[in-house]
Amino acid sequence: MGWPFLGETFGYLKPYSATSIGEFMEQHISRYGNIYKSNLFGEPTIVSADAGLNRFILQNEGRLFECSYPKSIGGILGKWSMLVLVGDMHRDMRIISLNFLSHARLRTHLLKEVEKQTLLVLNSWRENCAFSAQDEAKKFTFNLMAKHIMSMDPGKPETEQLKKEYVTFMKGVVSAPINLPGTAYRKALQEEHMKIARAKKQSGERLLTWDDYKKMEFTQCVISETLRLGNVVRFLHRKALKDVRYKGYDIPRGWKVLPVIAAVHLDSSHFDQPQRFNPWRWLQNSSSRRGSSTCPSMSTTSSNYFMPFGGGPRLCAGSELAKLEMAVFIHHLILNYHWELADNDQAFAFPFVDFPKGLPIRVKRATLCSYN
Repeated sequence: MGWPFLGETFGYLKPYSATSIGEFMEQHISRYGNIYKSNLFGEPTIVSADAGLNRFILQNEGRLFECSYPKSIGGILGKWSMLVLVGDMHRDMRIISLNFLSHARLRTHLLKEVEKQTLLVLNSWRENCAFSAQDEAKKFTFNLMAKHIMSMDPGKPETEQLKKEYVTFMKGVVSAPINLPGTAYRKALQEEHMKIARAKKQSGERLLTWDDYKKMEFTQCVISETLRLGNVVRFLHRKALKDVRYKGYDIPRGWKVLPVIAAVHLDSSHFDQPQRFNPWRWLQNSSSRRGSSTCPSMSTTSSNYFMPFGGGPRLCAGSELAKLEMAVFIHHLILNYHWELADNDQAFAFPFVDFPKGLPIRVKRATLCSYN
C-alpha cells in the first residue's frame, strides 16, 4: 500500500493522458481487479472502478457513506463550499441552488444571459491570432457566475481582478469540445445548427428560444461524449460511515472510498471502443428519450454507467446549466467561426483535466451565406 502516511498518493496523482485512466489505475486493476485497497491522501482507501459499487456509494450518501474531501480542499474552497458540506447543511444549500437553477429559470432568464455572454466572448476574438481556448472557456463561465451570483458586470476593474484569481484557482477547467476536426461529426453539428439558424431567419427571430435549444439533439450527444471521454471530474471522495459489505467486499467503517468515475466511462465492457470519440454511440434507441434535455437518445444501459455530474443526493445542481452553456456556445461557434489548432496540445489529468499550452487555436470568421 505504498509509503507510510503518503501511501501511493504520488503514483495515483501522477499526470497522465486525460483520455485514459493512467498507468497507476491500469496496473492496479490488472493486478487486483476493479475494487482494491490502497493508502491514498494519508488514509486507508478502497478504490472502485466498478460501476455498480460507484452507483451504490453515491445513492447511499448520508446513510452508508459521506462526502470526505481532504482538509486542504476545504481550506481552499472555504468551509461553506457545497463540495465539502455534508448532512442537513449540504441539503439546504443544494435546495437553494436547485431553485436558482430550476428549469423555469433556465428557460425564462438564464438562456438569454448565456447567449449574451457567449456572443461577448466570441465577438472579442481576433482573426488569425493564436489564443488559449481554455482561458476563453474559463472567461465565459466566470462572466456568467459573476453576473448572476455576485451581480458584477464583466469588464469592470473589480470583476477583472476577481477573474484573474478565478482563472488561477480553477486551473483544470476544460473547454467545450472546441477541437472539432473536419470530420463527420463536425458536419453533423453544422447541419443541425444551420437548420436552426435558417428557421430563425425565416421567422424573424433573433435570440435563441428554449425550443431551439431542445432541437440541438446531436449537439447534446457531442456534449455527452465529451464529458464521457474528457472526464472533468475523474473521482470523488467519500468515507464509510459504518461497516459495509458489497457483493463479497468488506469496506471498514472510517475508510476513505474513491468512486473513480473515469474508469467506468473508459471501460470497454460498458462502452465500445471507449478511447474513440464517437457521439453516435448515444443515438441508440433514439425514440425512447426524444425531447429530453440530455442527449435525446441515450440508452438506458449507457445512462446506468454515465455519471459525469456524480449522482445520488449530491448530483451536481448546475448540471443542466452546464449543458445549456456548452450547447449555446457550440451553436454560435459553429455558425460564426472556422478554427484550427495553433499548436498541438495534449490534455492531461493532474488529476483534473488541463491543457499544458492552454489549447491554442486560431479562428476565422465564417460566411453567413451558407445558411441563407
